[in-house]
Amino acid sequence: MNIITLTAWDLLATSSLILVLAAISLKQQFNLHKQLMIAALRATVQLFLIGFILRWLFGDINPLWLTVVALVMLLAAGREVIGRQQRPFTGSFGYLSSVLSMFLSSFILAIATLTIIIQPDPWFSPQYAIPLLGMLLGNTMNGISISMDRLTTTAWQQQHIIEQRLMLGERGAEALSDIKKDAMRAGMIPSINGMASAGIVALPGMMTGQILAGSAPLDAVKYQLLILFLITAGSGFGVYASLELGSRRLFDARHRLRLERIANQT
Repeated sequence: MNIITLTAWDLLATSSLILVLAAISLKQQFNLHKQLMIAALRATVQLFLIGFILRWLFGDINPLWLTVVALVMLLAAGREVIGRQQRPFTGSFGYLSSVLSMFLSSFILAIATLTIIIQPDPWFSPQYAIPLLGMLLGNTMNGISISMDRLTTTAWQQQHIIEQRLMLGERGAEALSDIKKDAMRAGMIPSINGMASAGIVALPGMMTGQILAGSAPLDAVKYQLLILFLITAGSGFGVYASLELGSRRLFDARHRLRLERIANQT
């Protein structure tokens, strides 16, 4: 099966739909036109950039350069997590905790999958390692962003409730337990919904791409199931780790609520 190559005109035609949507937003004062245009421009530049990098990596399989690319992806994901929160933690804690959570979940799962399950030769083959890590990082990043935003924003809004529970003798973890559970659910909903709707509501992206590239449908299904399970597990582990770190940061050693550790911004 031959792959149908898209031309620049094909991409321009589809990008015009973004322009139409931005024009509607501008006319109706939805204030989304700038975000749409910037996001579309960023996607174009970033995807072409990673495309050239991957073409170079595929031609020269070097574990050192692969590690550099993976670390850049991880550090960039950590920055995106902070940028998507309304009230992130002050200082470097929010960034470092997000990076650590994604490393403990996405990186470890990606390495385990490559070495134990897929087993390409070599195991760090960029053809498998970069797309797998990218999917895991992207979804874990979204989950952590949502959960941490829910945690800090709700803690800020419910300051008096938390302090009342502390005065009744509860420890910090107990006073924050309901908020933490809600944040965990919020962070996991996208992954759970994606897994539950796969095949019925929509064909997931990886499966669609493999089928368009000529893979047998059942082979595409197997890879997609593998990715869905990994994405959900990676998101769950990452969200759990970030919430554990974040909830501890909200209190000091004497179990006093320390909201000054959250940025006062809207």
